[in-house]
Amino acid sequence: MNKYVERIYNGVVKENPTFILMLGMCPTLAVSTAAINGIGMGISTTAVLILSNVIISALRKIIPDEVRLPAYIVIVATLVTITELLIEAYLPSLYEALGIYIPLIVVNCIILGRAEAYANKNTVPLAAFDGIGMGIGFTLALTVVGLLRELIGAGTAFGFQVIPKSVEPIGIFIKAPGAFLVLAIVIAVLNALHIENRSNELVNGSCDGCCAKCAKSKANCKEEGAK
Repeated sequence: MNKYVERIYNGVVKENPTFILMLGMCPTLAVSTAAINGIGMGISTTAVLILSNVIISALRKIIPDEVRLPAYIVIVATLVTITELLIEAYLPSLYEALGIYIPLIVVNCIILGRAEAYANKNTVPLAAFDGIGMGIGFTLALTVVGLLRELIGAGTAFGFQVIPKSVEPIGIFIKAPGAFLVLAIVIAVLNALHIENRSNELVNGSCDGCCAKCAKSKANCKEEGAK
């Protein structure tokens, strides 16, 4: 697979930031009351993600390691401010719907995580495609969760009435508990379909949790080896 295409596939399927890595849960659970809100937040985050990855990758040999995280935050905060002003000016209805969650993109785990884990170590084109893949994956996840919540909780899809008004919608699905329920159901379905992802690779590869990529400490591994 072409390495650029692999970056897209990685973000959308293999390491989807929401369904696989479980990052960016705050906007996922908060703004996904409707599909259009999910698309709006997803596109906003994608724009910031791509631009921040490109800038950080371009400056990776210039930014000192000692201040790289503060530098990342300054770059991301600048991009988020520009994005917020553009949305407020041209999409006021979306701006009102997303509210405080637009400036909170600054501390989104996905953006800072990709900056540190990938953009800081790879070329500008690869960093850009990584941002595109992760952004598309995040947008799809928000849209799917938002669409399901809107459909079950309000009987609409993208604002259009789909389920007859005579059928009483289940209002809890457009409230906080509904977000957790829908997210859990979607993840359960994906696991049941055995879609190939990073976690599947670890399980199928009989990972014992003691490799360098896992979270277990060497002390724990030594204890398990002694048993």
